[in-house]
Amino acid sequence: MPSHLQGEMASAPRLASLLGLLLTLPLGPHGLRPQALRMSARERASPTRLRRNALNRAAIPPPFPTRVAVLGGGSFGLAMASVVGRKDIPTTVLMRGEEDVEYFNKHKEHPRYLQGIKMPNAVRATADPAAALRDATYVIHAVPVQHSRKFLTEVEHLMPPGAPVLSTSKGIETSTLQLMTDILHDTLGPHRSTAYLSGPSFAAEIAQGLATAVTIASSDPILADDFAAIVSSDSFRAYTTPDVVGVEVGGAVKNVIALAAGMSEGLGLGTNAMAGLVTRGCWEMRRVAMALGAQPSTLMGLSGVGDTFGTCFGPLSRNRGLGVRLGRGEKLDDALKCMGGVAEGVPTAFALRDLVKRVDNSYRLDLKFPIIFGVSDILEGKLEPREGLQNLMMMPIRAEMIDALH
Repeated sequence: MPSHLQGEMASAPRLASLLGLLLTLPLGPHGLRPQALRMSARERASPTRLRRNALNRAAIPPPFPTRVAVLGGGSFGLAMASVVGRKDIPTTVLMRGEEDVEYFNKHKEHPRYLQGIKMPNAVRATADPAAALRDATYVIHAVPVQHSRKFLTEVEHLMPPGAPVLSTSKGIETSTLQLMTDILHDTLGPHRSTAYLSGPSFAAEIAQGLATAVTIASSDPILADDFAAIVSSDSFRAYTTPDVVGVEVGGAVKNVIALAAGMSEGLGLGTNAMAGLVTRGCWEMRRVAMALGAQPSTLMGLSGVGDTFGTCFGPLSRNRGLGVRLGRGEKLDDALKCMGGVAEGVPTAFALRDLVKRVDNSYRLDLKFPIIFGVSDILEGKLEPREGLQNLMMMPIRAEMIDALH
């Protein structure tokens, strides 16, 4: 065997071992338990402590018998149901059509979404919201953002008292410019405990059991840890953070950046252009998040740059795929009709532009958020993709990091 292939073959076990280690790191804020944050760096890095956390902490079960309701039978709802169902936790998926329910319960797969991927036996489906929620101890919300307010208003009276909600929906509501944390507060009340999941997580890969790492955000660290314990396994790892706004902004803005990255690919502008575009997009994401009160460090994690890289460079990304079609000259309406799922980046682009104008009153926003403003102009037909991306190359010469000058 050639020497270079021998090196690659030898590195494969090491890579698998590294992935295994990453998926057994301890749960908690940024991978650590809350009490660990009060320890010194030397204490937290103690080999004995790390081994004990990896072997024991991740296996702590929820405090009482768990039954999960997944609201939304699309690709991501099914993916989350598979994550929980593989742990033999009784899970009920709420779907819209009786035909889909009957097919799913008979064949253990959906007739349209994630075709060919079997769900665990612990997962069943229903089209009856009351049946899905009746005995749920935890709820996973997987309805697209633009439909969430109406849906949650309709089922609020069926929600079991005390059952916390984990939202996996990413985006900004166009009619109110609100994030999911605001929508859940408005529809389910201020006393409902909530958490928010984001990160590089394609539904098909999750359902296939491929290694995935995400972030769960909640103002309640105990709830974040419990949800992390429920979903975490040897192939799905959840870290936690208290920065709800940072996680939500990252999950929303990355879809807009992915549209721009896809347009760059569709236009054939090359790897250099796409890398520069995504990097500058992450900088705009950081500015938006900080304007809303998020911690900048959150945007350097899984829910920020991690999710952005996956969405911009991954072949399974619907938003990137839509951008590619637009870059190749397709009209927006025609490209959307050809897609097999929701591209949240389109409504989010418009809402994000308006949100930036609301929260940032500084001078020349078009120079500070050229990608966000440019994508929305392209989607509205004010610019052609090539013209919009060319405008980025004609931006005034200035320091790379403006904030660093102040």
